Amino acid sequence: MKKLLFLLLVSTSVAFAQKNINNYKYVIVPKNFDGFKSADQYQTSSLLKFLFNKHGFKAFFDDETKPEDLQMNNCKALTAVVKKGSGFLSTKATIEMRDCQNRVVYVSKEGFSKIKEYKRAYHEAIRESFVSVKGLNYKYIPPKEETKVVKRDLNVTTVRKQTLNTETQPKAPVAVKEVKKVNTTSNSSFATLYAQPRENGFQLIDDKPQVVFKILKTQYPNIYILENANGMLIQKENGFWDAQFYKEGKLTTKSYKIKF
Repeated sequence: MKKLLFLLLVSTSVAFAQKNINNYKYVIVPKNFDGFKSADQYQTSSLLKFLFNKHGFKAFFDDETKPEDLQMNNCKALTAVVKKGSGFLSTKATIEMRDCQNRVVYVSKEGFSKIKEYKRAYHEAIRESFVSVKGLNYKYIPPKEETKVVKRDLNVTTVRKQTLNTETQPKAPVAVKEVKKVNTTSNSSFATLYAQPRENGFQLIDDKPQVVFKILKTQYPNIYILENANGMLIQKENGFWDAQFYKEGKLTTKSYKIKF
């Protein structure tokens, strides 16, 4: 009865851990582990990163350049470390994974080795410990927020296709009425735009959703280049953004609230 209860608890904890681990897209491996005297001592960090990448994770050292979405949101990653264990005439190690708020998400089983040479001993202990991580059968499952963004991108693509199809159809003649021109260089309303990451910048979409601007990064975090409008996007002191561009030879300014 006790053995059955133990197996039930173990299987439940593994299923819970798997569900949590699958929600994270990346793994960060520090070069320095607590209890070790130097960075990547005995190549423990290098081995751990290698094992994660080998078994389906996307692992990076903490001093490497990270993907753009991870730079914008470090909570997409777990931090994995090797914890030394105490043992007489043996080397012990476990793998601990924490989220961006330093909460423990997963702790592996303890691996151990009786090899006397430290590097080989730690490698054997880490590999044995990683067996339980491998058993989680990790597969990244995007959170609901990312799924919504993907659907929004698909909607934008659909709108573009519909627009192109409409433009290619012959149009009936329309009566033209004379309209007085209104000279304006500013817009006092503050529409809300949503930023979606793309290479070297973002695309800004509205609630329809339609792409309003495509912006490119500069060396200044509060200034972007308007790729499709021949102008600049500049952050104001009140937190809003001004899009300044030339339209029909006149400098036009429109203000927006942008959610990155």
